[in-house]
Amino acid sequence: MSLMENLLGRTLIQPDDTWGLLGVMCVSVALAIFLEQKYRWAARISGSVIALILAMVMANIGILPIQSVLYDDIVWGVIVPMGIPLLLLQCNLKKIWREAGKMLTIFLIGAAGTIIGALLAYFALRGAYTATGGQVEDLAAVASMMTGSYIGGSVNFSAMAMQHGLKGTPVAAAATVADNLLMALYFFVLIAFAGMRFFRSRFAHPHIDEVEKGSAGRENAKTQAAAFWSRKDISLKDVAMNIAFAVVVVWVSNLIAGLFSPFAVDGVVNNFQEGLLDFVGKFLGSQYVWITTLSVITATFFSGTVEKLHGSQEIGTYLIYLFLFVIGVPANIYTVLTEAPLFLVLTFLMVVVNMLFCFTGARLLKFDLEDAIIASNANIGGPTTAAGMAVSQGWSRLVGPAMLVGVLGYVIGNYAGTVVGIILGA
Repeated sequence: MSLMENLLGRTLIQPDDTWGLLGVMCVSVALAIFLEQKYRWAARISGSVIALILAMVMANIGILPIQSVLYDDIVWGVIVPMGIPLLLLQCNLKKIWREAGKMLTIFLIGAAGTIIGALLAYFALRGAYTATGGQVEDLAAVASMMTGSYIGGSVNFSAMAMQHGLKGTPVAAAATVADNLLMALYFFVLIAFAGMRFFRSRFAHPHIDEVEKGSAGRENAKTQAAAFWSRKDISLKDVAMNIAFAVVVVWVSNLIAGLFSPFAVDGVVNNFQEGLLDFVGKFLGSQYVWITTLSVITATFFSGTVEKLHGSQEIGTYLIYLFLFVIGVPANIYTVLTEAPLFLVLTFLMVVVNMLFCFTGARLLKFDLEDAIIASNANIGGPTTAAGMAVSQGWSRLVGPAMLVGVLGYVIGNYAGTVVGIILGA
């Protein structure tokens, strides 16, 4: 509960005030983009992070509600699926395969770090958690849920919560807030890493160099963001074709995913056959797998046609910015600090270990800084936030790899979460 909710018993804008919420969200994103392109300090932070910060502040002081149909049904259900295929039109698989291979390696290293971090955090905190009246089984279950979330995403978090019988409980609610808060804060940290001399001196950073080099020659631009997003030729036909493409891809993806999703096992996997069916159901039953697949196929094998289509990156980026704003809303600091502060510590430790694994692995393998940043983000935040970060920084060639490795996390997240739960006795 936020400050204003404590004082007035409600937020300034009510959850069912769709137009009010949409207005605040659109104005905030517009302000973030304006600041990013107007001021150098804002460009260093990035418009995506500014939008996220605005959402966090307004949610925590009671202007915005934590939950709303707008967030779940419109942003998560419509805007995000439409934004992804437009961004993936930049991703010719022939050109990004090498980068995807590197990112996949770091992603898997990070996933191992998430598992180890969950185990270490549990054993470090279980004494303190039980001393405050908490049940050790709940802490083990939360570690399992966060393992699924920090390898896959919210889908895996929900699956693990249901598996442990915590769906809809105060424990799950507090863990959700801690999850979203750490994800939002870590987004800021990773953005900052991209600009730090410490990391730039220890890693190659070709995508950062490309953005900076491409912006350097545009003398009239106030910031790199303004240069990158300078005015381009776009027609009404381009807008119509882009939106039609996005809608059709999402529609077809949902139809195909619906054919495979019934194969997923409801509950714990007991044998190899069930495990294989569960893999098929979860992987091929994910709409994001098919959105990514169909979009990348189009970008790869119809590149000539795609190159003639203008505006896809701009429209897709704007839609993802709306999504990034929504990410910041559930990060209600008051709730997690009052109901389960140790969950925040647990998630913090898991994020730190994941970060150490990703960046150490990238350093030892001599991979790029951008690969480490996006792979770690794909672990902690999932494919959409990783793609959003790539977009916000102008690393357009990494959007596809980010989506590919992030979607893979949806598949392995439940398995990793289940293993951690078994080890800890959840």
